[in-house]
Amino acid sequence: MAKCLMVQGTSSNAGKSMLVAALCRIYKNRGYNVAPFKSQNMSLNSYTTFENGEIGIAQMLQAEAAMIEPSIHMNPVLLKPKGNFTSNVIIQGKSVGDMNFYDYQHKYHDTAFDAIKESFNILSEQNDIIFIEGAGSPAEINMREQDIANMEIAHLADANVILIADIEMGGVFAAIAGTYVLLDDYDRSRLKATVINKFRGNLDILKPGLDRIEEITGEPVLGVLPYDETLKLPEEDSASLTTHVFAEDRDITIGVIRLPKIANFTDIDPFEYEDDVALKMIGVNDEIGDVDAILIPGTRNSTEDAFALHESGLAQKIVEKSEEIPIVGICGGLQILGNIIHDEDKRESEHGTIKGLGLLDIESSFSRQGKIVTQSVATIPDNLDGIAGEIFKNIAGEEVTGYEIHEGTTELKSCNALLNIKKGQGNNEDGKIDGASQDNIFATYFHGIFHNYNFRREFLNHIRAKKGLEAKTGEDPYETQKDYSLNRLAEIVEENLDMETIDKLIFSD
Repeated sequence: MAKCLMVQGTSSNAGKSMLVAALCRIYKNRGYNVAPFKSQNMSLNSYTTFENGEIGIAQMLQAEAAMIEPSIHMNPVLLKPKGNFTSNVIIQGKSVGDMNFYDYQHKYHDTAFDAIKESFNILSEQNDIIFIEGAGSPAEINMREQDIANMEIAHLADANVILIADIEMGGVFAAIAGTYVLLDDYDRSRLKATVINKFRGNLDILKPGLDRIEEITGEPVLGVLPYDETLKLPEEDSASLTTHVFAEDRDITIGVIRLPKIANFTDIDPFEYEDDVALKMIGVNDEIGDVDAILIPGTRNSTEDAFALHESGLAQKIVEKSEEIPIVGICGGLQILGNIIHDEDKRESEHGTIKGLGLLDIESSFSRQGKIVTQSVATIPDNLDGIAGEIFKNIAGEEVTGYEIHEGTTELKSCNALLNIKKGQGNNEDGKIDGASQDNIFATYFHGIFHNYNFRREFLNHIRAKKGLEAKTGEDPYETQKDYSLNRLAEIVEENLDMETIDKLIFSD
């Protein structure tokens, strides 16, 4: 059975995911078979595994760090918030329906925990080391009895726990001390060390606080991780969009509509690795401004977001911009760009059936039972309509890959499909075509479409040509820089943390 080490945080977004990713890469480089594990995750950014199941995007990244294929067993419980204290509950990759918070916590707890134990045992049999990520804070004492994400998992795995705290949030020492104090003796016995994350400044100034927190907790501070702005890795939480700093004043600006229910926004990540591309997040009450293209991303609720775009007036502004620049939609963005979204049973929202932006001659519907979750492959047709035909003519016939997570179906009227399906579902039950292309607009159900370098390169080179800029070729900056960031993250951890103590925490009986 695998040895285990768990990383818990004093809060959400403290750095748990990144520390687990770093440890996965470090110990993989040392020759161990390693795997990440997060028993319960709450995230709208999900990924489709080879089993055609959903997991949180952080576990996908951690699997990449461990140099293994992502699996549903790395995140056996995924909660995708839908609003009004309700989440779509995904167990071992498959949706089991929507549940309110109380019912999930009190009526579904045992079922979820059984799945967690099964997945943990499967990973444990396959690996030398499992690095476990907690969720939120272990000191939510009002929910300890229902815990299946933090200390209960540490006990299940017989794992020592490292507590990580974000100094940038302020009150770091109080957060660490408070966590220790609020845990009972049984849970506190698992806490063996502390890490402080995102530090900027002179470490000497911090030293007295480190000494004092070691006295208070009785456990060592393994080190302080510096804030490194050069690292570029996918974000898991949509709240990070509020604090994330996007590049400005570059040759090309892609406007991204920040839908109120935005989901799977990692679709825009590859653009951040292009050194001449800026991303501008545009809220429903913002002006679009001077942008070279607009991307409407995925959403957990297409009808609510279509309604919000119309109510705010942003829908009309996008329509006006479509006469000048390309408009691209992904998944929910595809549906929103169409004429109408049929939802007679109000499965999406109380708005029911609602008008889209009318930029694609398509109609979408929420009549399908169940969700499509699949890894997908398609080819680019040689008869594309509109601007997509102009953009992608040099790569017609080439394959692109992505993943699909959607409930809706889409019917084309007078426009052509964007892709021909080889594997996956696409627009409807036929499973033959995906997306739509018309005039200055194209859209797809494929998440990760711009992770295909040739697809992204041709799109950006079209914009570069329109602006009199030189076309770019060569290696994919996204793949090369992402791998660099994972290796650099591992180096930072090795350089700044007491790895000898971490070895002891993993391998000691």
